[in-house]
Amino acid sequence: MQGSSLLTTQPARRIESEMLPMRPRPSLVQRLLHSDRAGLLGLLIFALLVITAIFAPLLAPHDPLAQNLRAAKLPPAWHAEGSWEHPLGTDNLGRDILSRVIYGSRVSMTVGFLGALLAGTLGLVIGLIAGYRGGNTDALIMGVANLILSLPYLVFVVFIAAVLGRSLLNVILIFGLTDIPIFVRLARGETLRLRSALFVEAAQGVGAGSGRVLLRHILPNLIGPFITIITFEMSAMIFYEAGLGFLGLSVPPSVPSWGNMLDAGRRYLTIYPWMSVYPGLAIACTGLAMNLLGDWLRDVLDPRLRGRG
Repeated sequence: MQGSSLLTTQPARRIESEMLPMRPRPSLVQRLLHSDRAGLLGLLIFALLVITAIFAPLLAPHDPLAQNLRAAKLPPAWHAEGSWEHPLGTDNLGRDILSRVIYGSRVSMTVGFLGALLAGTLGLVIGLIAGYRGGNTDALIMGVANLILSLPYLVFVVFIAAVLGRSLLNVILIFGLTDIPIFVRLARGETLRLRSALFVEAAQGVGAGSGRVLLRHILPNLIGPFITIITFEMSAMIFYEAGLGFLGLSVPPSVPSWGNMLDAGRRYLTIYPWMSVYPGLAIACTGLAMNLLGDWLRDVLDPRLRGRG
């Protein structure tokens, strides 16, 4: 009797185990996020910055341009003279620091995203042409790119910004155009490597034209490296925009930006440090997040790096 009961219970257990729902296996991105906590932190901070920039009018407690001289130079709320009406204090004109930091994320994220997108798009196209055509075309394009890269970047950018004047559009164009050579060199190098690959030679052997080879076979292999480089360049552009704002060469003074806030608060740094500390922390956290995110994207998009360590 005991043997027969075992025979009847074992198939039943097997059937029950087969009827249990299978747990879905985590995707590659989920596994890499779980293993790379720094990348997850960078992604969360970046997402928070994007949400802050988009919904700034809803998140800011005050108008960032509203002045109240009777409430000027208030310390943060946790100080004895502070008020929770202005959690991070006010500047010399009585403008709310928290609201200006929130609105400042719009300028930084706009400059970083659009500047890197412009530079990456133009650099990708030019680099593809240079690497695939070769010859005089390659020599001319790379000669111009190397000439621009040989110039001191910050001095070059400051000179152009001083000539063009203070404008958000000018800042985007300055960073977008001066960063093109970086992407040109990357696209050209990868194109030269892929041009001699077997799958490209096979496509050419069956009669594929230059446009089809570039768009269908070479370009998809450049997307991963370019996304990674764009992330790092966004971080650099945010820092450079803040530097231009500190020098008075970025957006007009009426536009709340982290660089303008640093410039306005430097006169009171030893007396009222919160005017410069909080925009400075915002810049540092943004740069940290973008670099952590870029490192994680490099691991995700480059299979050669996933096998290391």
